[in-house]
Amino acid sequence: MSMPGESNASLATRKVRVAAYAVCVRDGRVLLARWVGPKGKLWTLPGGGVDHGEDPYDAVRREVTEETGHTVEVERLVGVHSDQRVFSDGDEPPRDLHSVRIVYAARVVGGELRDEVDGSTDTAAWFGLDEVDGLARVPWLDAALELDRVRPAGGNHRRD
Repeated sequence: MSMPGESNASLATRKVRVAAYAVCVRDGRVLLARWVGPKGKLWTLPGGGVDHGEDPYDAVRREVTEETGHTVEVERLVGVHSDQRVFSDGDEPPRDLHSVRIVYAARVVGGELRDEVDGSTDTAAWFGLDEVDGLARVPWLDAALELDRVRPAGGNHRRD
């Protein structure tokens, strides 16, 4: 029950999620993983949550291998994407989620493309950069690809 003057956002459970993702582009094609979320299957960059005490650099390499079968070499930091949203799933109290996504450019150096087993994604594939607009995808994917394309000095195209 809310008190007078309180919004649902102020009553929401707050959580910060730090994750690391890789932009892997080869011959005009980008490596994507299909995330299985509460609202369906959406294409995203391979990557995911940084474990407590884990360096994001190590996390992105681990996550790419888990989700795609490929091993990667991190080439550079692309930038940071951050957003915040309040949402509720059915009868649960609202949640205020702040997502901080560290995006790296990476080059595939080994492994073979395969699907993740028992994870948050169900398949991985290479797509032409010109095909991405036609995919069902997470909203922040476009911003991450734009960061990689533009390479803003401060790592955030909205602030540079």
